[in-house]
Amino acid sequence: MTKASNLPAPPKAQQRPHSYSRHGYTIEDPYFWLKDQGYPKVDDADVLAYLKAENAYFEAAMAPHEQLVTTLFEEMKGRVKEDESSVPARDGDYLYWWAFKPGAQYRTWYRKPVAGGAEQVILDEAAEAEGKEYYRLGALEVSPDGRLGATLVDDNGSERFQLRIRDLATGKDIETVTEVGIGSPVWTSDSKGVVFTEVNDNWRSYRARYHRLGTAVAEDKTLYEETKELGFTVSLSRAQDRSLIFISTGDNATNEVRFVPAANPLAPPTLISARKPKRQYSVDAAHGKLWIVTNDEHVNFRLAEAEPAKPEAWKTVIPGSDRVYLRGATAYRDHLAISERVDGLDQLVLRSYAGKEERIPFKEASYSASFAGNAEFAPAAYRLSYSSMVTPQTVYDYHPSDDRLETLKVQEIPSGYDASQYATERLMLPTRDGKQVPVSIVYRKGFEKNGKGKLFLYAYGAYGYAIPPSFSTSRVSLLDRGYAYAIAHIRGGDDLGYGWFLDGKLDKRTNTFNDFVDAAKGLIAKGYTAPGKIGIQGGSAGGELMGAVANMNPELWGAVVADVPFVDVLNTMQDESLPLTPGEWPEWGNPITDKAAFEYIRSYSPYDQVKRQAYPPMLITGGLNDPRVTYWEPAKWAAKLRDTKTDDNLLLLKINMGAGHGGKSGRWDRLQEVAEAYAFVLTQIGDDTAK
Repeated sequence: MTKASNLPAPPKAQQRPHSYSRHGYTIEDPYFWLKDQGYPKVDDADVLAYLKAENAYFEAAMAPHEQLVTTLFEEMKGRVKEDESSVPARDGDYLYWWAFKPGAQYRTWYRKPVAGGAEQVILDEAAEAEGKEYYRLGALEVSPDGRLGATLVDDNGSERFQLRIRDLATGKDIETVTEVGIGSPVWTSDSKGVVFTEVNDNWRSYRARYHRLGTAVAEDKTLYEETKELGFTVSLSRAQDRSLIFISTGDNATNEVRFVPAANPLAPPTLISARKPKRQYSVDAAHGKLWIVTNDEHVNFRLAEAEPAKPEAWKTVIPGSDRVYLRGATAYRDHLAISERVDGLDQLVLRSYAGKEERIPFKEASYSASFAGNAEFAPAAYRLSYSSMVTPQTVYDYHPSDDRLETLKVQEIPSGYDASQYATERLMLPTRDGKQVPVSIVYRKGFEKNGKGKLFLYAYGAYGYAIPPSFSTSRVSLLDRGYAYAIAHIRGGDDLGYGWFLDGKLDKRTNTFNDFVDAAKGLIAKGYTAPGKIGIQGGSAGGELMGAVANMNPELWGAVVADVPFVDVLNTMQDESLPLTPGEWPEWGNPITDKAAFEYIRSYSPYDQVKRQAYPPMLITGGLNDPRVTYWEPAKWAAKLRDTKTDDNLLLLKINMGAGHGGKSGRWDRLQEVAEAYAFVLTQIGDDTAK
């Protein structure tokens, strides 16, 4: 176990006077200077010197555990098939798939004719990433005629993507459309143009444009630009029958959708239904109708249909339900593929246009399942993805004609994995306000519930995003060292329906933190672990969760890993110049105009609530180029913790100087960071686990 006292003195950030006043409060912020005022360019010498000093301290603290990190990394790497590949999927005249070459960090993308013939490399990510510290392929969309590919590439982590058009026959890029693209481009029906979205200087996706191949970029036409709502972002999608291109604009609570014909994108966009506060809807098209999933009449959404000529006249097809949470619908030729969640578990339903429903059966009590995406409008079978906490990722084709699941691929674990040696449970644990929080837990058989066990607890709890009870090869390294691993499905996610999400946002945000603490206490009460024996991890908004619960109940945690943590909530929600802030007000509240929101956010904002007390060992990470959670949030938080906490437990800050929100981009580099996080937890909780 490494204590901070065994190391050279950690970096100590200067405190420089800075304050502001709002709603009758004066807020002191002596670490404000860590935000480079030239952001997104970061070249302040003092800022960079501090971040580099923290990284050097991280390296020094982890050096004694280099062998453990290496051991964990090799274990994790040994469970990953080096030449892993996807199951080929048909789109038109070709089968498409990706594969890793042995040792490669990045994928290579292939296709071959359905009628037979040689395979063709259409994009080699490894070659594209050569010599780059960071590389991320955001999209690869093949034109309807199969000749061209539209790619979106980010090579610094800023999530400003270069949109290029590639000749798939030669492998050469023939046009660069924009340097600030985002999302997924959509081809026109004639393969001669592409519709795309761009971000502005504040990294907000604000407009949809049309580029005709062979014309100057300066001649590109704007199809829609959001000018009314500062926090609304613009996104694109394509009807499954490929007849329409949808242009959606909205924030986390409200949206509206327009469409243009894929054959004529310059036609005036048709607005389906104008934005209404707190109403959301998504749209697909097939058989001359619009198919709409909306929460206008029920919190758990309904399915409606409408005529494109009368797009606002919605007729209910499936009404909203208190028990069944309708999450989405894709309109294929023969079926609507409907994703639901019932009592927190995924359900996949095929509904004929005559109204007959087929529910795809799964046998395990707890699992994660989804439609894996059929590119074609009229597939012979429906591609599915499935796993559980003990069952590796499995790809199926479901054949509705004979109600049959065909196994196409089971995730291979090269170093070996025996599912019979592990057990999983789904618990419902009580909270302080009378709710029951689902917790998915997995452990190696023989784990004793005698109150002496060690536990790794993970959660997110925001934006209606549910953490699925799915399989992880990396997690096995903890299970085989005697840990139980649990996922707390806390409010703020939509695990138990859209209302579960609403009960963890705005003025109910602290439910999320309380649920996590109460889940931990419930696991202690059931004998899974004890205070101080729990390692916890969360990222982004889940990193905010880590900061809040470290302030609230530091005695419970043996180690905390907070990745790209959103911890400077009060300051960020008052800075309209930041990329996400205006669009985040429906999630967190607007402390600029709303005194109650200001007071509430301040009451839980992890940075603002750091107090003079003992804290558990903490590993905090960030990315210098991160546009979502800016690097100074983890940096300021770490600096304030160092100055305030009363213990000598290890506090580490690691800032990726060439990456963004997702950390490093290569698959082995990402595994290395997982190994570092697990090694930190194992060594800090100690006992016999750090092997």
